Amino acid sequence: MDRKERTQQKTQELFHIHAAGNEGTDGGFMQILQGYIFGDVCYTGSLDNRMRELITVTVLTVISALPQLKAHVQASLNAGCTPVEIREAVYQCAPFIGFPRTLNAIGTMNEVFSANNIALPLPEQKTLASDEQRYAKGLEIQTPIYGSGIAERYTWLPGEFAQAVPRFLTELCFGDFNTRTGLDGKTRELLTVVLLAAMGGAEVQVKSHVEGALKVGNTKEEIVCALVHASGYMGIPRLFNALNICKDLLKND
Repeated sequence: MDRKERTQQKTQELFHIHAAGNEGTDGGFMQILQGYIFGDVCYTGSLDNRMRELITVTVLTVISALPQLKAHVQASLNAGCTPVEIREAVYQCAPFIGFPRTLNAIGTMNEVFSANNIALPLPEQKTLASDEQRYAKGLEIQTPIYGSGIAERYTWLPGEFAQAVPRFLTELCFGDFNTRTGLDGKTRELLTVVLLAAMGGAEVQVKSHVEGALKVGNTKEEIVCALVHASGYMGIPRLFNALNICKDLLKND
C-alpha cells in the first residue's frame, strides 16, 4: 500500500470514516495530519491499534485536548479496547497531571460511553480492602521496580514532610492506582512513560519510568514505538527530549 492507501485504511479502522480530502476550510492541513499519524506512524513499529489508542487517549488527557479525546475514546472502542481499559488509562493520569484535568477527561470519556449505551458506572477495579492497605500494597509494587530511593532522597524536608511526601507518592500513585485491575503492570508502565513525556519538563521522571517499563517486560522497541506514536499529539520536541534523556537505556545493543 502507498501512503494514501495506508491513511485511508487506518481512518476506516479507527473512526469508520474516509480520510480527509480537500473538503472544508482546512483540508490540506488535515491531509498532512492524517498522513503523518495514520499513514506513517501507525504503520511503524510493533504496537497494535488497541495499544496505540490507549497511548493516544493518555496523551490527549495529559494535554487536555478534549474534542480530540472524545474522538479517540470512540476510536479506542472501535479498536477493541474495553471501557474499563480506557477508564484506567485516564484515571492513572491523575497523580501526574492533577485531579482537575483528569476529571475533565473523565467527563468527556463518559459522554462517549453513554453515546454507545455503555452502562455507567463501570465495574469497580479497586483491590484494596481498606485505606490502611494503601501504603503497604503500594510499596509492594513500587519497591521491586524503583527501590526505596525516593524516601531517602527527601529526608531534608522540614518536619513531618520528610516522611509525608514519599508516603503520599507511594499511597497515591502505587496504592490508589497501580493496585487496580483493568490494566496489567506492563501496560501501566508504558502509558506512564508516554504521559510523562507528553507533560514536558519531566525528563528525569521519564528516564526513571523507562527503566521501570523495561523491568516489567516492555521491550526497547515497544517504548520507542509508544513515544514515536505520541509525537503527533505531544509534538516532536517532546519526543526528542524523551529519546535523548533515555538514549543509554534505549539504544541498540
